[in-house]
Amino acid sequence: DLRPDPGMARLMPKIQRALVSVSDKTGLTELGRALSKHGIEILSTGGTATALREAGLRVKDVSEHTGFPEILGGRVKSLHPKIHGGILAMRDNAEHQLALDTHNIPYIDLVVSNLYPFQATVDKGADFDTCIENIDIGGPTMIRAAAKNHSGVAVVTSPDQYGGLISELENNDGATTPELRRQLAAAAFSHTALYDSAVSKWFTSQLGGSKISSKIATREYKDQLTLKYGCNPHQNPASICSINGAPLPFKTLNGTPGYINLLDALNAWQLVRELRIATNLPAAASFKHCSPAGAAVAVPLTPLEAASYEVGNKELTPAALAYFRARNADPMCSFGDFAALSDVVDEATAMILKTEVSDGIIAPGYTPEAFEILRAKKGGKFILLEAVEGAALPSMEYREVMGAGFCQRRNEVQFTPEEHLKTIATQIQHVPSSAVTDLVVASVAIKYTQSNSVAYAKNGQVIGVGAGQQSRVDCIKLAGRKADTWFLRQHPKVQSLQFKPGTKRQDKVNARVRFIEGDFTPVERSKWEQQFEVIPEPLTQVEKEEWLSTLQGVALSSDAFFPFRDSLDQASKRGVQYIVQPGGSIGDPEVIQAADEYGMVMAFSGLRLFHH
Repeated sequence: DLRPDPGMARLMPKIQRALVSVSDKTGLTELGRALSKHGIEILSTGGTATALREAGLRVKDVSEHTGFPEILGGRVKSLHPKIHGGILAMRDNAEHQLALDTHNIPYIDLVVSNLYPFQATVDKGADFDTCIENIDIGGPTMIRAAAKNHSGVAVVTSPDQYGGLISELENNDGATTPELRRQLAAAAFSHTALYDSAVSKWFTSQLGGSKISSKIATREYKDQLTLKYGCNPHQNPASICSINGAPLPFKTLNGTPGYINLLDALNAWQLVRELRIATNLPAAASFKHCSPAGAAVAVPLTPLEAASYEVGNKELTPAALAYFRARNADPMCSFGDFAALSDVVDEATAMILKTEVSDGIIAPGYTPEAFEILRAKKGGKFILLEAVEGAALPSMEYREVMGAGFCQRRNEVQFTPEEHLKTIATQIQHVPSSAVTDLVVASVAIKYTQSNSVAYAKNGQVIGVGAGQQSRVDCIKLAGRKADTWFLRQHPKVQSLQFKPGTKRQDKVNARVRFIEGDFTPVERSKWEQQFEVIPEPLTQVEKEEWLSTLQGVALSSDAFFPFRDSLDQASKRGVQYIVQPGGSIGDPEVIQAADEYGMVMAFSGLRLFHH
């Protein structure tokens, strides 16, 4: 009798016959041996059959099983009633069993198939006819048939499922459970849907000027990393998924990243990678809540910067210098940051990170010394991510909000001086090379800052970011206050503050900022004064203004045009001399006039950089 017991078939069917036909031969030999161990007959064809035989396994050709040869150059192999009847017949259906008996069709209890590498063929630039020949017909048909009849048939579509199947066979004497078959069926339908989507997308792209366009995008999300929760603890479950079978663009080397950590990491990595390309200098970023608190490239520190940043005896390699600048743009906001570095993290950079309160870092790699230093941080919980350099990034991005799907082309534009600083709208035209670097740093930073946004920059680093404001002039004011604080940290009175021994680094950072701001409540002042050996005299408004009047040569970038001159009026108070903005406002003449009145150089980039 070719049929297994009907009752067993409904619940735990023991596999007697498997059809194995795969393009990806990974793990095939191990799977074949496991099937043979349980006495399972293997049907196969083509390269799969050859590979199994070369491994010393017994295989029955599909053509022998069906009694019909492959035809049409291999286009027809498995499209036969003896194949699909054996797959689709329901084990507890008397009519189906009678049909199989009548036509001498044995059950097929397991289908192992992954499809012709169609997308890989397209990605290699194959011509139209070659791509057409790589459209799999028999494979998807078998997979869908097996998935539909998962009550009695198991279907495996990926080598990473082999281990689970083999374990199931071991634990159940060659049988599979209903739970596993349902899981495999769901994965199978996702597999064929993704495959069909790839074919549809490619075929549509070949239509040239035709008005026909694809209206449906099928995307396969596969959980790769389970997260503790999403943005908030009550937003559970949460995970990071691969898209359409592509690997994630990063690897987790240490620690357990959270949802917001990864949003910060992936945005920050794009920022530093683009800065590295644009400036040919090591670049770093310090991210908090999806916007940079700081970003910088490796430009030597001035003596005043070195003093206010407390360089001390720290070794500053180019990589370390870039992060040291980025972290010190706004060290109060950088508390608990996620860092990014364009270059391999060396020991000097690791030693700087070791002393900072930070959640983690993403970089293209780590020296052995740096890795050991950082993986010990936070009791071994410091997050180390390795960015996959050269990872293929999709041209389209998708997101969902309140049940509505949004899609747009990824913001692939690379900000370059040659393209985006070539149109100078003001009377003064010259932009020195140092200011060019600053304009690039500010512009790439706001590309990855929540809009509306502007950034001030000087000496190769952002010195003030204004993010997420509804009014552009409010962005200018917010970023300007941060730039003021950055420069006032270099004031002699700030540098001469005498902290008590043992005062923590971040407490010093916070105390200096409050000293600069000066707007204490009586209770707060009393607590604040307890940190000092000598209670400091206030930094007066006159002293602040005198010091700030010496700040010059600052660069400013805006993610959208200035509708009114008020933004430039405010920027002039912070030593801004160089500006880049998209232009295109009806208020451009007024804004240009303001720039000329202040002796500024202003470029129109023609490039809006909103980020949401």
